[in-house]
Amino acid sequence: MKTRTIATLLIVAGAAGGTYWWLKKSPAADAASAPMAAGSAAGGASAPAGGTRGGPQTVGIALAQQRDVPVSIEAAGSVVALDSVEIRPQTTGVITEVAVTEGQAIQRGAVLFKLDDRADRANLDKAKAQLAKDKATQADLERQLARAKELFEQNFIARNAVDTLQTQLDAQLAAVRASVAGVQSIEVALSNNVLKAPRSGRAGAVNVVKGSLVQPGGAALVTLTQLDPIGVSFTLPEAQLGLLRKADKELAKDGGVPLTVQLPGERRGQPAAALPGNVSFIDSGVDATTGTIRVKGKLVNEGRQFWPGQYVTVKLTLRTIQDAIVIPQAAVIVRGNERSVYVVDAEGNAQMKPVQLRQPLGEQVVVEGVAAGEKIVVEGKQNLRPGSPVREAATGGGKGASAAGPASGASR
Repeated sequence: MKTRTIATLLIVAGAAGGTYWWLKKSPAADAASAPMAAGSAAGGASAPAGGTRGGPQTVGIALAQQRDVPVSIEAAGSVVALDSVEIRPQTTGVITEVAVTEGQAIQRGAVLFKLDDRADRANLDKAKAQLAKDKATQADLERQLARAKELFEQNFIARNAVDTLQTQLDAQLAAVRASVAGVQSIEVALSNNVLKAPRSGRAGAVNVVKGSLVQPGGAALVTLTQLDPIGVSFTLPEAQLGLLRKADKELAKDGGVPLTVQLPGERRGQPAAALPGNVSFIDSGVDATTGTIRVKGKLVNEGRQFWPGQYVTVKLTLRTIQDAIVIPQAAVIVRGNERSVYVVDAEGNAQMKPVQLRQPLGEQVVVEGVAAGEKIVVEGKQNLRPGSPVREAATGGGKGASAAGPASGASR
């Protein structure tokens, strides 16, 4: 039994020794141990230098700019005509002349259509003849009354004869006035046969041709639309009503709150059309359903760049911040309620400065806490600590000069 136990122990010891020998001579073990040895040797050689960790970091820099910044709001709106009138006849008749063409620019008072006026002219001649007859009768009665008064003064006729002639003359004077009114009425009816433009504008589609029978209850013959000046209608959230009313009160003497109306850019890279104007109307109530208020603007449209019904972007300038400091929005570091930026000092080191945000401007922001001309770190700020040396990233054509300046400051 003792001999068997000793033999077993010898077998186990031999197997363990063989395994150790095989692992020591294995190619995989040799490959794994080689990088570790090389890394240890390299670390021992470079540790004293320490240049990689202590060198300046490359960052993107922008200069803080000082300028006047307009505070504005944008809204989507549509172009509307300030005035549009439909031309309809006031009498039934046949069109004898169409003096307007579709799309024509019309001046106020220009003749647009003419109707058949023969019946009205005949009635006018008849009314004028009746007026002449009434005036002749009036003249005869005036002469009779004058002779009757002379005879009465000589006691040849009684008083009642004079009174009778006076009554007849008064009645005839009324008849003359009625005839005059009749002539004027027919002249008005005759003038309705000539349709003139009540205002200047652009003619739309002409819906009749020569020979058409028209009447007051029918469709409009043509529509005149005013294109210059033209209006724009849009809505704003009720939260901005206070700022808008304040700006409208302050800028009333200058014509109202200034606005810019812009069309979307044309295809093929053409620049977008934009025209200036002013707010002309603020609605007297807020729409309780949408929580918005309707606003209208007025602008000069001499080049006919805008047409009623077009969708546009309206930009209102409520006020202007004088001498504001503007930096890129990407440079701001947000930590809870605190806002800060990294500024590169004269020695080429990054220093953190707290700032206060005053007005967002898209990719830029108006801040307080930095001075104009200071170098603000925009890119690479996530790897910085206060006092870290930095190197400005090379840009475009001035690559060598851009990299050399901050680098020399950091080396000092």
